[in-house]
Amino acid sequence: MKWSRRRFLGWTLAGLGVGAAGLTTWVATSHHRAARWTRRLIRESRRPIAPPPHRPRPEQWSAEQVTLAWLGHATFLLNFYGVWILTDPALYPRIGVDLRLGTLGPKRLVAPALGLGDLPTPDVVLLSHAHMDHLDMRTLRAVLRPELPVVTARDTSDLVRDAGGRQVTELGWGEAATLRTRAGEVRIEAFEVKHWGQRWPNDRPRGYNGYVLRREGTALIFGGDTAHTQLFQRLRPGGPYAAAIMPIAAYRPWIWNHCTPEEAVQMADAAGARYFVPMHHETFILSDEPVEEPRQRLEAALAKEPGRLALRQVGETFVVPRV
Repeated sequence: MKWSRRRFLGWTLAGLGVGAAGLTTWVATSHHRAARWTRRLIRESRRPIAPPPHRPRPEQWSAEQVTLAWLGHATFLLNFYGVWILTDPALYPRIGVDLRLGTLGPKRLVAPALGLGDLPTPDVVLLSHAHMDHLDMRTLRAVLRPELPVVTARDTSDLVRDAGGRQVTELGWGEAATLRTRAGEVRIEAFEVKHWGQRWPNDRPRGYNGYVLRREGTALIFGGDTAHTQLFQRLRPGGPYAAAIMPIAAYRPWIWNHCTPEEAVQMADAAGARYFVPMHHETFILSDEPVEEPRQRLEAALAKEPGRLALRQVGETFVVPRV
C-alpha cells in the first residue's frame, strides 16, 4: 500500500476517534499517548540535530580484521575480514512514515556518524525486522542497487523490493544463508528473539530476527530488537562469540518488547559473548526513560568488567579481537 500524507492523517485520526476540526485542541490538551507524542514531535521540530561526537575512518580499516562502527540507533558498518555489512540502515534526519517528499516521525538527536556519501559500498545489507526505525524506506532507496544482497526477516521482502532491492534472502528462525561476495563468503544465521514484526497496526504479521554472522572462524551476534528472553542460551553451543551487538533502550513502557540494559547483558552472557556492543539508544526518542539512562545503567551493569564494553558514543570504532 502506498501511503500519502492525507491517507496517513486520515488513518490516524480515525483510529483515535478525532475529527479534523478538533485536532488542534486534542493535540494541545489530551493525555492520550498519541497526543503527547505529537506534542513532542512538534517541540523537537525546532531542535537542531547535534553533530556526531566521533567520525569513523573506514578507508583506514584493515581487511585482515573485524572492525565495526556505530553510525547511530541500530545502524552499524562492519568490515568483516573484507566483507562490508550495513545493518538496519537509517541515515536521514527522521524515521517514520515515508511520504516520498520527507519522513513524518521522530527526529534524530545526533546526526549519523557517516552520511550516505561517506559509506563504502556495502557487500550485504542486513535487516532485522520491518519496524520503521530498523527498515527505513528512504535510506534503503538511497543505498540499494539491484545486485546488492539483502538478508531480511520472513515476509519483509516486499518492502525491500519496493525500495529497489532485487537480491533478497528471507530467513526464518533457524535458517541460514551463505553469501558469496567480492571478498569471500559470509554465513548469516537467523535466530528467534522476543519482539514483533508488523509495520502498521493493521499490517499482516511479519518476521523479526536476531542474527549470527560467521566468517573465517569468528562469530558475531547482531541482536536486532528484543525483550528479555531465555532464547539467547540456545546460541551458546555455536560459540564462542567475539562480540554481541545488543539493544539497550526503549524499555519504558515497552518492556514486553524491549529489554533493559541489565537484561541485554544477561542475554549476551547467556550466549557466551566476550565483548558487548550497545545499540538502539541516544539517537531517537522512542520511549519515556531519560535519554542517557540506558548507557548509565549499562555502564553500572558492567562496572566489574568495563573492558567488555566496546562502544559508548555514536561514531566510535571498535576492532574486534579474535576469540
